[in-house]
Amino acid sequence: MDDTDRQLIALLRDDARMSVVALAEKLRVARATVQNRISKLESDGTIVGYTVRLRPDAEPHRIRAMMSIEVDGPHGAEVRRALRGHANVVTLHTTNGRWDLMAELRADTLEAFDRVLTAIRSIPGISNSETSILLSTYKL
Repeated sequence: MDDTDRQLIALLRDDARMSVVALAEKLRVARATVQNRISKLESDGTIVGYTVRLRPDAEPHRIRAMMSIEVDGPHGAEVRRALRGHANVVTLHTTNGRWDLMAELRADTLEAFDRVLTAIRSIPGISNSETSILLSTYKL
């Protein structure tokens, strides 16, 4: 991957619906070059898909939070598997430092959010957690 590929990916991250012509203009390369590079990045697995980003207030889940999770000893794989299968866990990240995992949670109501926290905290292998509700989003 070279600088042009990295710039192309950055443009697609910003707006994956940008036309090939617009991408070519911004990159100052031929339209065919952009098409070929996108095809290559898709075929080699660098680009694995495209998605839609919504305004936080447009999503049905009104309660959003980040949960820091400490995993007990050798139970990391089981905990990750359980969290990946949980409908209210939107993203899951491994981390370094005090916490082993960070999970972004979503729920429709505070009551539902409370049930989500209770369910996640009862997963075998989770020894400790700390949760912060996300109030405002300033950058997507």
